[in-house]
Amino acid sequence: MADEDSDIDLGEGSETVSTSSKGGKGNFLPTILKYVGLGLGAIILIVTVVLITMNIAGGSSSKEIKRDYDNEDFKEYVGELDWYQSLGDIQTRTSDASQASVQVTVFLGYEKDSKAASQEITAQKIRIRDFLRHYFADKTVEELSPKNEDRLKIEIRNEINDTILNKSKIRAVVFDKLNVVVQ
Repeated sequence: MADEDSDIDLGEGSETVSTSSKGGKGNFLPTILKYVGLGLGAIILIVTVVLITMNIAGGSSSKEIKRDYDNEDFKEYVGELDWYQSLGDIQTRTSDASQASVQVTVFLGYEKDSKAASQEITAQKIRIRDFLRHYFADKTVEELSPKNEDRLKIEIRNEINDTILNKSKIRAVVFDKLNVVVQ
């Protein structure tokens, strides 16, 4: 009962006696929650401003790079392949005025375990090497730059399939080496 009487107001001139302190632990939690909320709000605001700025300045980062040759003829084969690696080095000069030296090693990918493809590529090896020598001799240094490698591989694959091979098709072309030396 004595504890209950400690909060009683005794009149005009008397002071209230209280057992709870006003600046103690009771006000600590709301203060922390207030600052955490302000921090989260600031982070959300900053992230929103950055995303909007990036979309305006440079376009959306989630867009895919669209190639101008994205149609059925140019799709790369994604299955497992065997590789014909016996074409050796092809050496020639470019067609532009500087006549840069070109040295390339080409590997041809065909269906896994396809004996027909392997036999036909082996039988046409000399024609394929001749085609590759002429192909690279007709190109300029600019056309043989690294940014054009995908296009070169697709052109080589399609030309070999269309003009040299009859019974089988190569699915991919890989350059083990492509050196263009301007002299």
